Amino acid sequence: MAFQYIAFNKPYKVLSQFTPEGDKETLADYLRDIPKDVYPVGRLDYDSEGLLLLTNDKDLNHKLTEPKFAHSRTYLVQVDGDITDEAIRKLTAGITINVNGKDYTTKPAHAEKLDGEPGIPPRTPPVRYRANIPTSWITLTLTEGKNRQVRKMTAAVGFPTLRLIRYSIGNFTVEGIMPGTYRMYDTGIKSLLLS
Repeated sequence: MAFQYIAFNKPYKVLSQFTPEGDKETLADYLRDIPKDVYPVGRLDYDSEGLLLLTNDKDLNHKLTEPKFAHSRTYLVQVDGDITDEAIRKLTAGITINVNGKDYTTKPAHAEKLDGEPGIPPRTPPVRYRANIPTSWITLTLTEGKNRQVRKMTAAVGFPTLRLIRYSIGNFTVEGIMPGTYRMYDTGIKSLLLS
């Protein structure tokens, strides 16, 4: 059986599923004529953007979604306010968030404040602009994936997330794939995803 590997740059307000749900856009609005056995590996929330991998390679799916493998994912995060060094330190060390009604301390992560905005396409619609309240961008690399974890982490340190983009899985990035478009890859993608 030939495995399919598709990297999709999911736009804002698109569901990470093919099944219709109300009038919301789904993957079916962007990915046509792909084999019926190709599904998303994990998910990106409706209000998040960026790299979504789809495949029918069950072994790869298992390695990327099973927590014991602790694969890395890097996010570009625009936060409300000028994030402080102390907040970055807390994000890096691990922060207590609520997961399914219980306190959970996140695993150590890599967090770094960016100088200025990353070179990415603007969001449609754009993030609200408030002249008297600054925003800042960080990169955040996690090796776990609790529900809405990035948003909960930045809120916990006092800098709520305004825009969230998954930039990479392992060493494979969404670079060069415009929002709403996708590329197909051969098995060579696996080594980048799992590194």
